[in-house]
Amino acid sequence: MKPTLFFLNDDAKILDLIKKGDEEALVIVYSQNKNAIFSLVMRNNGSEHDADDVLQESVVILWERVKSGRFEYTAKLSTFLYAVAKNVWSRKRMRKMREPATEFDNDAFATTDQSPLDEMISSERSRTIADALEQLGDPCKTLLLLYYWEERSQEEIAVQMGFANAATVKSKKYTCKKMLEKILKNNG
Repeated sequence: MKPTLFFLNDDAKILDLIKKGDEEALVIVYSQNKNAIFSLVMRNNGSEHDADDVLQESVVILWERVKSGRFEYTAKLSTFLYAVAKNVWSRKRMRKMREPATEFDNDAFATTDQSPLDEMISSERSRTIADALEQLGDPCKTLLLLYYWEERSQEEIAVQMGFANAATVKSKKYTCKKMLEKILKNNG
């Protein structure tokens, strides 16, 4: 007879199931966090479909981190999932805002309040920043684009760029931002 394992809490049991590759953990995590994440997305102008996508993506992120050994248990799983869902939904909303209109949309063709001169200045400012980023080079250019343009978390950037941790990303981001400001000041 196999000995029964006793877990200190439900999170420990779920993490153990994920490590073993037991998909029952997905069902448990999904059902335990559905209401909170649906509420988060719906309060922030999302649909039920959006909420379901965000929840699924968040659960997959948890699964992948636990399986790869990159997950650190520093808070309850529900807290971790809520934070991940918040980041996922924020990125999805930003992506939607940047996408061009796909159907005829009167608002998309409405005149802007900017004068042609204001538009030209805004365009010139964007070009200046893009040129400064090119001068800055990698890894600073990539780090700043991931953080400010793609709105990635410092943890995600650390993983993607191979930094030791989020604190390293924060420090490097500060240094890179100061270098960019210096380039912009010298070019201005």
